[in-house]
Amino acid sequence: MSNAVTLPLLSEAPPGEVTVAGSNLRIVFRRHLRAPVQNVWAALTIPERLADWFATATIDLRVGGSIHVGWADFRITESDPPRSLAWIWELGGRDTLVRFDLVPEADGCLLTLTHSGLDPEGGPGAGVRAGWHAHLEGLPDALEGRMTPREIKLAREAALNEVYPGLPA
Repeated sequence: MSNAVTLPLLSEAPPGEVTVAGSNLRIVFRRHLRAPVQNVWAALTIPERLADWFATATIDLRVGGSIHVGWADFRITESDPPRSLAWIWELGGRDTLVRFDLVPEADGCLLTLTHSGLDPEGGPGAGVRAGWHAHLEGLPDALEGRMTPREIKLAREAALNEVYPGLPA
């Protein structure tokens, strides 16, 4: 009997749009989700829902508050329920900005995730491109109350590394 992780097929969601301006790399993901804005907001801000697709977390949901996950602490810079949430994520000595924007649509909502201030030369943070994409793959399941196991997230991220070419070292 094999203990290999079976990787669910990746969705047809487009890759993140990567742009570089000077010494800053930015990646933008857009996802059309078949859920009301309030449900997507809950998946971003309620610890039990965040754990379903991203990571186990503790959250102090106010500007100046924090989100703590096992590998990092994020400082919240914007919290405008249920429209936008932003936090600072220090990566390799750089304050990068993670921002979620939610816009209602006829059949659900449009989520835009922007991660900016990344180092275009690689280094710490280079893997967030495939990482965010892999985590976002679990968001539709989370909106239906299903958690994506960590092993699946890691396998998806490994599969997605081909989509996001390496950065210079």
